[in-house]
Amino acid sequence: MPGVNDATQLTTERLVLRASDPSFAAAVADFYVRNAVQHARWNPPLGDEVYSAAAQAERLAEAAQAARHGSEIAWWLFARTRRGPLIGRIHFSQITRRAFQNAMLGYALDHQHEGRGLMREALQAALEDAFGPRVGLHRVQANVRPENTRSLALLERLGFEREGLAREYLFIDGAWRDHVLTALRHPSWPSDAAPPA
Repeated sequence: MPGVNDATQLTTERLVLRASDPSFAAAVADFYVRNAVQHARWNPPLGDEVYSAAAQAERLAEAAQAARHGSEIAWWLFARTRRGPLIGRIHFSQITRRAFQNAMLGYALDHQHEGRGLMREALQAALEDAFGPRVGLHRVQANVRPENTRSLALLERLGFEREGLAREYLFIDGAWRDHVLTALRHPSWPSDAAPPA
């Protein structure tokens, strides 16, 4: 849906969520460096290019283009009250239109900022945008390893429902790992309301 993803930022009480922009490639690379060990247990293997500012500039340019075309939306989390490092990421990928109106959700928070409710705050804003008139999704899916109880609890607090278990879903941390399948539906989309043409 061209033109749907032209927003450049969302603001919450403590955070600014910024759309992908090559100008903060160094901050993105630094985020991945700082969290490489802590995030390895939950994420598929990342190539060395994620730690390079030059490679991140290319990736961010591609992500901005994808957002303009409506195929993905990425938000990068920065503290609102002070200048500091990038502290997180939210990503809506595989955005599908027509009868599905669906996206896959991924997210990550700097390990030094966990336990303060920041990701919940950020996801509430990002989901409101995703379900709002600008993006217009009907459904968002998030898949999480069963051992990641903290992430599953977060999704539950946000209203995601467990829909099943995908066996050996992704190769993570040296093996094929099961994932709990969860989804959140648009809170006020009537079940008989057709998607936009």
